[in-house]
Amino acid sequence: MKIRNHRDVVAGLMFILFGVIFMVASRSYNMGTAAKMGPAYFPTVLGGLLVFLGLLISAGGIQAKAPELRIEAFQWKPITTILVSVALFAALLPKMGLVVSLVLLIFISSVASHEFKLRDTALASVVLLALSWVVFVKGLELQFPLLPLFLAPR
Repeated sequence: MKIRNHRDVVAGLMFILFGVIFMVASRSYNMGTAAKMGPAYFPTVLGGLLVFLGLLISAGGIQAKAPELRIEAFQWKPITTILVSVALFAALLPKMGLVVSLVLLIFISSVASHEFKLRDTALASVVLLALSWVVFVKGLELQFPLLPLFLAPR
């Protein structure tokens, strides 16, 4: 048995790892039944599905007809840029509002891509801002400011 597609095998192992973590972490809660689910039911089922999916993905990487793909070197700059943009979003949301913090999140995280285009990022910002407003502000009625506090009507 030779690993041909290293990417699929590693991705499958990550799915399996997270599935097992979900299943083990939920053991201390009541499982319940499908009709009356307990707090452990969803994480256990989700963990089982992740393990099953991980097995399927890993099995695809060791098949004889799988393409030979190696894992590339880990890219720290894009990961760090995206994590910083998410942290900045969380820090700015209470004072600067959804509009400013979400647009900054999208622009900063899109710089991490080697396919960055200003026009596409601006369009994505407008669309995601509109969808976020519909879902979170109008649909779920979450209580966070839309505009910066110094611009919000009193």
